[in-house]
Amino acid sequence: TFYYFIRLCLEKIPLQCILQSRTLSGADAINALRPFYFAVHPDFFGQHPKEREVNENSLKRLNGYLENLQKPGFRSFKPTQLTFYVREREPNSSNVQESFSASGFRAVSFTLHTRDLLSTVLDILNSCSLSTEHIQSLNVNSQPQKEAKSAVNRPIKWDKTYYSFTGFKDPEEELEQAQRVETTLISWLDYNEASAVKKLKKSLPLRKELERLKSELSHQLQLSDIRWQRSWGIAHRCSQLHSLGRLVQQRPEILKNVKGHTVVFTDRSGMSAAGHVMLGTMDVHHHWTKIFERLPNYYKLQKRLLFLEDRISQLLGGIQVIYIEELQPLLTLEEYYETLDSFYNKLCDSRLPFHPRSLRGLQMILESDRYAPSLHEFGHFTIPTVCDPATLQWFIIAKAQEARQNLKRKEEMMITEKELIDTSTEKFSLDRLYKEPSVSSAQMIDCCKRLLEESLPYLQGMHLCVSHFYSVLQDGDLCIPWNWK
Repeated sequence: TFYYFIRLCLEKIPLQCILQSRTLSGADAINALRPFYFAVHPDFFGQHPKEREVNENSLKRLNGYLENLQKPGFRSFKPTQLTFYVREREPNSSNVQESFSASGFRAVSFTLHTRDLLSTVLDILNSCSLSTEHIQSLNVNSQPQKEAKSAVNRPIKWDKTYYSFTGFKDPEEELEQAQRVETTLISWLDYNEASAVKKLKKSLPLRKELERLKSELSHQLQLSDIRWQRSWGIAHRCSQLHSLGRLVQQRPEILKNVKGHTVVFTDRSGMSAAGHVMLGTMDVHHHWTKIFERLPNYYKLQKRLLFLEDRISQLLGGIQVIYIEELQPLLTLEEYYETLDSFYNKLCDSRLPFHPRSLRGLQMILESDRYAPSLHEFGHFTIPTVCDPATLQWFIIAKAQEARQNLKRKEEMMITEKELIDTSTEKFSLDRLYKEPSVSSAQMIDCCKRLLEESLPYLQGMHLCVSHFYSVLQDGDLCIPWNWK
């Protein structure tokens, strides 16, 4: 997936565009951006779902910027703001693939407004604090090609008096003005409304088809729900449901095992820690068939897992062990069982003296990629599987009262968030208002409160997603940052 994405973004650079960039070839650009893709590619953020989704969406927008950059004669560039979570390097490592720490990453935001491939590559690397030394040697190698071939394809640069006399807009002046003016919600909606409406209208037949397929399969298989782990487009989702529908026709007898459960289309097949049936989108029907056949065994393992959670709860004063899909890595049932089993054995050996039922009403989640316990704003404890038992006991007891207050605040916040979403949807006549998982309830509440103070006729009938950046998705959904100006 990683190398495919690099090729998709940069390998198909037209010759004319390469000549216009004048100091960087397509092959050189691939090598130049390799450290960046190793640092931000979603495949390396499997244990951090929120950060993975932010990087996925930012890479899509970067890809669109690069595609526009490669179009011959394309002159109108709108500054593009991007946010990435960048993995930190180990200071003394020389191997690119192994030079990142297991849990360290930082958020980086920057705006692209360059008009050629080389400047864009340099901006990306510099913004992420990645070395650009290797590009200097690449420039030397590609210089002769620039001198020999770029003159014919060089875009015309008119004198300023040309624009004054003709009344045409100076693209350089427009770009400078756009850079000076910070993007606001009103200006962005005004600029992108027509594009979003066009894409939305085009997607409406597919949206109806998606709902029809989802409803038919849910009824036919008696499913609790059908979901998608990633932000695939409507056409992609329809294709996945058509594949499941064909399997239903071919092997109806094995699908009786899925009754009452949720099916999730994701990157791999199996059963998730939350008890959902996962169907890997890259797997063929043979793999899906095997999963449906093995469901009775998964249900047996699920009962053993619930027993383990109950035993851990008893050892920790009645605190409830939970798994939160939105905040935790997507684990298989087997992986989560191993995590619980290891943690349970550690507790048994330590024999922590918690008073029975003293922590009833509190919640905790287990994570294998952390080293210190923490208390989430929503009131649940995040406990590392490697946490020292004495440290664990002290932390939970010290934070118990604060955890109860946070849990109460969570209930109030969830009610407030839902009320604001409903009110905003009604006021602006939105078809749908939703948020990305990486946006917290507090951020969503703040966003909706400020939206309700505005008059936004642009939003009527639209699908609005609250995210971390501005974007128009391929099916016409409008993405706005929660902290819009």
